[in-house]
Amino acid sequence: MAKKHLKRTLIILAGIVICLELAGYGLEIFSLSRRSREDPAASKTQKSSNEIQGANSVLINRIKSLSPKGIYIIIDTAENRLQVMNGPNVAKEVVVSCGSGDILQEPGGARKWIFDTPRGEFSVSSKLVNPTWIKPDWAFIEEGEKPPQDYNKRIDNDSLGEYALGFGDGYFIHGTLYTRLLGRNVTHGCVRVGDKDLKEIFQTVTMGTKIFIF
Repeated sequence: MAKKHLKRTLIILAGIVICLELAGYGLEIFSLSRRSREDPAASKTQKSSNEIQGANSVLINRIKSLSPKGIYIIIDTAENRLQVMNGPNVAKEVVVSCGSGDILQEPGGARKWIFDTPRGEFSVSSKLVNPTWIKPDWAFIEEGEKPPQDYNKRIDNDSLGEYALGFGDGYFIHGTLYTRLLGRNVTHGCVRVGDKDLKEIFQTVTMGTKIFIF
């Protein structure tokens, strides 16, 4: 997971560096062009100018190769914003709720849970209508209850809303009963979305759609 997050960070940094390089090359080309008008001797630098222009083309192609194509999702966990992108364009932006970062320690036990939304590059691995949540042990421990042995007591047909998009390891983009809390970091790691917005997102994405979380 950390490697994926690092990869995403490096891509962003690479974009910034490339933009700076392009800006630097542009200034150098401008400078060479101006000197050539003011000083005929500067025409000898035209070859260098052509080389720089060639390097610019290479950098531009690198930028294009790093940019995702088609529909994908970007989630900003700090700002609690989700964007559905279509190439470089924002097709939809909504307010969501991401992980709280809280830590739950099992009383008298060794288990510990950290309620963070994972960062990195993921993809839609499941699309569920009227999803059922099978409540894990921590859901009961958090409420001061003992986890039940009866499987049926773990079934929750309401908390995830009408739609859910799975992206691995039990994490989902799903609906919420607590719309008043949207925009705040209050979840156990999943990404909560208002039902109306979620329905539109659910209909837009397909299995395998990329999800970038930072």
